[in-house]
Amino acid sequence: MTSKSDSNDLISDLQFIKGIGPVRAKALASEGINTGLDLINYFPRAYIDRNATNSIKSIIIQKLSQNNISIEDNSFDKKNLDFKYYNPKREYSLIATISNKLIKQYSNRKKYLKLTITDSFGDKATVMYWNYAEYYNKQFEIGDLINVIGIPDVKNKFDITFSQPEINKIDFDEDEIAENKIIPIYRSSEIFKRAGISNNTIIKIIRNFLDKNVKTPQETLSLEVLKQFNFPSISIAYPAIHIPKNYDEINLAMQRFKFEEIFYFELFLALKQLGNKTLQKGIVIAEKSKLARKVYENLNFDLTKDQKKVINQITKDMSSGQPMNRLLQGDVGSGKTIVAALCMVSVIEKGYQVALMAPTAILAEQHYNSFKNLLKDFNINITLLTGGAKNKAKLSNIDEINIGESQIIIGTHTLFEDYVKFNELGLIVIDEQHRFGVEQKAKTIKAAKKSNKENLTPHVLVMSATPIPRTLALTVYGDLDVSIIRELPAKRLPIRTKIVLDNNIENAYQFIRDEVDSGSQAYIVFPLVEKSDKLVDLKSAIEYFDILKDSEFVNYKCGLLHGQMNASEKEMVMKDFYGKQFDILIATTVIEVGIDVPNATVMLIQDAYKFGLSQLHQLRGRVGRGEKQSYCILATKDNHKFALNKKNKDEDEINASILRLKTMERTSDGFEIAEVDLKLRGPGDILGTKQSGLPDFKFLDIVNDGELIFTAKNLAFNIVEKDPKLLLSENEIYKKNIIKKFNKVENYFNIA
Repeated sequence: MTSKSDSNDLISDLQFIKGIGPVRAKALASEGINTGLDLINYFPRAYIDRNATNSIKSIIIQKLSQNNISIEDNSFDKKNLDFKYYNPKREYSLIATISNKLIKQYSNRKKYLKLTITDSFGDKATVMYWNYAEYYNKQFEIGDLINVIGIPDVKNKFDITFSQPEINKIDFDEDEIAENKIIPIYRSSEIFKRAGISNNTIIKIIRNFLDKNVKTPQETLSLEVLKQFNFPSISIAYPAIHIPKNYDEINLAMQRFKFEEIFYFELFLALKQLGNKTLQKGIVIAEKSKLARKVYENLNFDLTKDQKKVINQITKDMSSGQPMNRLLQGDVGSGKTIVAALCMVSVIEKGYQVALMAPTAILAEQHYNSFKNLLKDFNINITLLTGGAKNKAKLSNIDEINIGESQIIIGTHTLFEDYVKFNELGLIVIDEQHRFGVEQKAKTIKAAKKSNKENLTPHVLVMSATPIPRTLALTVYGDLDVSIIRELPAKRLPIRTKIVLDNNIENAYQFIRDEVDSGSQAYIVFPLVEKSDKLVDLKSAIEYFDILKDSEFVNYKCGLLHGQMNASEKEMVMKDFYGKQFDILIATTVIEVGIDVPNATVMLIQDAYKFGLSQLHQLRGRVGRGEKQSYCILATKDNHKFALNKKNKDEDEINASILRLKTMERTSDGFEIAEVDLKLRGPGDILGTKQSGLPDFKFLDIVNDGELIFTAKNLAFNIVEKDPKLLLSENEIYKKNIIKKFNKVENYFNIA
């Protein structure tokens, strides 16, 4: 938040702050707290409102009244299921007195601590510690007033137990308790505990620092913004967070810090986007293309309104003289590929090459065949380049690319290799962009610039069939222009999805037989390749391939596909399935990104509760690729809750797995599914790796702070649009802070 010199002004050596000393300073450093500024940026994780804490009786009533979520018996033909909506994880805060304690050995060298606590109404509850029992036994005594924060297990009105909760001793003077009704709760750690840093210790240290320190951090938001959003100044915001008088001032201060955090990130993205557009020269491609018009008129179907709109956005970008950097989002089957193809043809007509990168060889070959068929009447040279290609053919293809004979180059990660030399590469299209790293994309752009005589920056179109939640798109892809195709082609029917329990799986098998008998094909997907001793409850593809082909589907041709097969084997199986050599393909999630089989109309996903929501949606997208009505059957345990309620499974995961299945059954809208997935998993699990560029936000909640993100983005981009170099006096504060926060931004301001 501030520079090194500013940090020194706010006491750079923590050990000299009252209440810290060398040992505690070292412990605080383990949490990244090295300066006074770090200390006051160590925000509470929660607050105790002494006037509004739960009583034991109120917790019991709330917990027992919560809906018991489970799947009732259901057959495939049953249309409606009564599902209660998923209640997210909720912690309860309780103030009580320790009325009894017992420490007991329960196995070799292991002990548990059992505390009996009593609230002010005389009701009792149990606190259990199975880990660190000796430590907690020494920390707490009978008669201690404590705050317990956790998720209790309530079996009945006489049995309520907190297991391994967060627990803090309340040792304020009575006058101090009366004065401070809202008590902050800070994150703790074992290192803190060993150094004698309790929650109350942190409270006293921070309050002493705020009371005694004459210097405050410099303001980071302009007076105009503070007034516009009614945010407190920085000198008021910090005490509001650490020494609050009421929740209103906590909320205002927290909104201010959240806004500041996302605003500067969006400002960085705005400057990055502007830098890409204004500091680099792009290839000019005319908006109107005669060749693209001919290809369009040769289609045997009409484009949707969304497709036409996106084509206009892309061609306008490419005609601007600035390099395009656009994200095209569209659900599975929405027609992104034909949009890309028409735009690619415009670039080819201008005399430039186009590269399309796919994450797998199977998908690259599918694109190759699709483009060959689409453009067969137009004398366009298309080259396929994959890692598995034979050497002689590969060398020939590389030569064609190098001398410029290849106009469309379709390939996998092979396109990143140094030996691939492009010739006037004007457009890079990246399919399933989340499977490629930032460095790989940058390497291809660099190779494209080298291939152009004038060192022009190529246009980049990245495509995603995995819809991205709005808040993530505003952050991770904030420097990209975004196009969305929501509308499905006219003849494409929504996939009907149903949940079936294992005791009714025969209904699903019969349904598959009926579909195949009518001339269609089917997928049956399993979570495992082989039977596992550790995951005994889950079915495996190899095991059930042998079972099903000799029983339920003995009169049908069955194929097997899984991730342990080599690339050529997988490719052969997919080709055979596409060529109708198999009626039914028994597979694992290796088919998640695969070739389109328009004749496949039904998918059965076994043990569907084990799959993530996004993965279920992607798997379902393998059917419904043609004009026939398609179906997805989600098979799960007979007694879903019982099946999940095993060791190491908590109630939240049970509820989440049911919500995933019900969401799939309720909607086929990938964008709606993405929003539910974000709420269930959070942004980190969805994005997977750090290559996405998503920062580690300290205050902002990407799931729930959507409106704040949208507001901050609009303000940041408007500021940069009006004042690209942040030269105006009211923007001086932003220029100063953005340079401190982000590397390489200063280079942008130094360019004339």
